[in-house]
Amino acid sequence: MDINFTSIIPSLPFILEGIWVTLQIVVLSLLLGFAWGIILALFKISRIKPLMWFADAYTSIFRGTPLVLQLLIIYFGLPQILGFPIDPYPAAVAAFTLNSGAYISEIIRAGINAIDKGQQEASMALGIPYAKMMKDIIMPQAFKNIMPALMNEFITLTKESAIVTVIGVQDIMRRAYQVGADSYNYFAPLLFAGLIYYILVMFLTLLGKGIEGRMRRSD
Repeated sequence: MDINFTSIIPSLPFILEGIWVTLQIVVLSLLLGFAWGIILALFKISRIKPLMWFADAYTSIFRGTPLVLQLLIIYFGLPQILGFPIDPYPAAVAAFTLNSGAYISEIIRAGINAIDKGQQEASMALGIPYAKMMKDIIMPQAFKNIMPALMNEFITLTKESAIVTVIGVQDIMRRAYQVGADSYNYFAPLLFAGLIYYILVMFLTLLGKGIEGRMRRSD
């Protein structure tokens, strides 16, 4: 078996360009997923039953089915219904946003429920509007509690982003696969792609620990 690592050296810049594509998808999806997760979390703690049922059913579906299936339905299935194609990049962002929102909603809901109920009761007794109470009192405290879980979701999303290669997005994995196909040497470029993902995950892990440490010191 001949594994030649030097043969992929000219293609390394091409693979490295995929980091920017991967990070764009992950960061945008996380931001949109966070916003969608907040809405779903508020639905879940709402006293309006239809909103609770919708949020619970949504979370159950998106957590109970494979992410790659959701991605393929959006990219290949939706165009049959809509009557026009969806580009790979927005399809990837949409799939990750919808999926991440389900997980983040559970994280946020747990963070909100961890806040002492007495604070909500005191706010209501003082006549503070519900929206203002959530924005200025409850959510800032909840965010502090859920920061480690959010970083874990960021890391998970970074690793799972590799599945966008199945719809042709030019991310790290797709570029590594193309280099392997061109050189008939898959092991070296895929190993290099794995190294990139590992470095990204380690960086995000250290970043998360740093943020968590600063938040603890600020208490």
